[in-house]
Amino acid sequence: MSFNINKQLNAEELEPQATEVAEAAATPNVPAPEPIVETAHDDFDWSRDKRNVSAYSKEEKEKYDSVYDNTFKQINDGEMIQATVESLTKTDAVVNIGFKSDGLISLNEFRDIPGGVKVGDLIEVMVVEKEDRDGNLHLSRKSARITRAWERIVEVNKTGEIVTGLVTSKTKGGLIVDVFGMETFLPGSQIDVKPVTDYDQFVGKTMEFKVVKINEAIKNAVVSHKALIESDIEAQRAEIIGKLEKGQVLEGTIKNITDFGAFLDLGGLDGLLYITDISWGRINHPSEVLKMDQKLNVVVLDFDDDKKRISLGLKQLTPHPWDTLAENLKEGEVVKGKVVNIEDYGAFLEIMPGVEGLVHVSEITWANTPINAKEFFKLGDEYEAKVVTLDKDTRKMSLSIKQLTEDPWSTIENQFPEGSKHNGVVKNITPYGVFVELATGIGGMIHISDLSWLKRFNNPNEYTKVGNEIEVLILSIDKDGRKLQLGHKQIEEDPWNSLEGTFAIGSIHEGTVSKKDDKGAVVQLPYGLEGFAPARHLAKEDGKTISADEVAQFMVIEFDRSDKRIVLSHARLWEQQIEEEKQAQMKEKRADAETTKKAVKVIQSKVEKTTLGDLSALANLKAKLEDGENAAEAKGE
Repeated sequence: MSFNINKQLNAEELEPQATEVAEAAATPNVPAPEPIVETAHDDFDWSRDKRNVSAYSKEEKEKYDSVYDNTFKQINDGEMIQATVESLTKTDAVVNIGFKSDGLISLNEFRDIPGGVKVGDLIEVMVVEKEDRDGNLHLSRKSARITRAWERIVEVNKTGEIVTGLVTSKTKGGLIVDVFGMETFLPGSQIDVKPVTDYDQFVGKTMEFKVVKINEAIKNAVVSHKALIESDIEAQRAEIIGKLEKGQVLEGTIKNITDFGAFLDLGGLDGLLYITDISWGRINHPSEVLKMDQKLNVVVLDFDDDKKRISLGLKQLTPHPWDTLAENLKEGEVVKGKVVNIEDYGAFLEIMPGVEGLVHVSEITWANTPINAKEFFKLGDEYEAKVVTLDKDTRKMSLSIKQLTEDPWSTIENQFPEGSKHNGVVKNITPYGVFVELATGIGGMIHISDLSWLKRFNNPNEYTKVGNEIEVLILSIDKDGRKLQLGHKQIEEDPWNSLEGTFAIGSIHEGTVSKKDDKGAVVQLPYGLEGFAPARHLAKEDGKTISADEVAQFMVIEFDRSDKRIVLSHARLWEQQIEEEKQAQMKEKRADAETTKKAVKVIQSKVEKTTLGDLSALANLKAKLEDGENAAEAKGE
């Protein structure tokens, strides 16, 4: 019901009408009379109103005013109110909240009600606006439901209560779940304890959830189904832990395999099976013997104080292989094994799963040359070996490959006597020599000084390389030390014995500078010889110095046959030539002076014999001759 008053009337004039309206409102099913509405005008004479306005007391008037005001509800925006569905249209439901006007709510907001909304239904709505731009009352059932849903979600988040929700759709990173009529977010990681990749399989399902997070500011909630599963698992875990003991055998299912072991599900409790506890033998990766989802029995080896980390064992369910070794396996027996581990000091052969023996590098070959185990052996290769030592108590075994053959050093003098020549293969090179293998298990070393008669090497690899064949001479045998001293240059005679005459001191030879440093230069000479020219002996006549790779003439200034040393000089060549030219000039001047002296004596003799002539002229001539003689002698010095 609604009406308009065009002019303000005083309370006394409205009292009779108010009384009638109040009485009608108090009487059920009796419509209230229409109030008298008078049109106000400027000529109205209020003093001519004949109604008895003084028939009510002040208290009565206040009473009737209150009754009248209470016929309408006072509402506020955002208020939650119970409403009754009065009627239905094609698109809306007309609802009465006891206000001066009814409100309209779209039928879309009732789609969650099975069978739809009906006239007379009591519903809860929210006052969105008391009066919108068109003067209508704006109500919303959806907003009321969301508000109530949020209040419940906040409450269950505090209490931890389990709720039921409908998965309505898939979204980025998870699912949308309707809880109490409000959309919540279910992350993909919170669907199950196992990773989930197909989200579509859950759409349309009704499931139980736990509210794990809320955001009051934006009214957003996050739910989890995984939390419920974990709660169940935790209960199972507590039951298992309560009965857990070391040595207990449990059945588990492999849920994950890593490089270091496998994780087993023990029925709500996880345990770790380390790779070293899978098999008595060596394995490179757990996947070699285990598979995902495989069920197997394992034994509890250990667990921490909190009983949350459990170490499991598989091999411990079977006897240790060392305890079941055959009685006939003893020292001296020949066994066959596979290389399962290689170290610098040797290799381990597995003769049966869990039983290994060590082949030390010293037991690989009879040769005394150093052997690198990591170069000799390869993982997976099989070898026969002889059992040298066997200790079942400490579970250790030493093996030997070389002892499968006779020790060649026992008859070394017969096969490789001193002074004999042989061909061998270079096996190793060190800064001080070359190791040569002459036969299996037999080898020796050529010292760097025994490689060549003529050349000096800074390193033996300047002369030969590993794998090259080389001819050697047996210089000496150390049978106890299992060593051979070999020589290569001794294959030929020492050429220095015959070269002393060719490279005598003072002899001149053409040479090429091969190396040069601050101290001097190494010069290549004929017949493969090398000489050394000190730095000061590399000077040229023009003041420059002989450079590397330059060809020049050199004079031998020192020849040491025992030390295999030749010292050369280029400077001596032009210095000697200058000295020789100087000596020739001095000799020529002395000869000229001697001739002049003889001529003066002859003239003097003739003058003394004659009595004629100018004696003074003769005296002057004699003085000039003597002066010339003295000058010649002075120049000659």
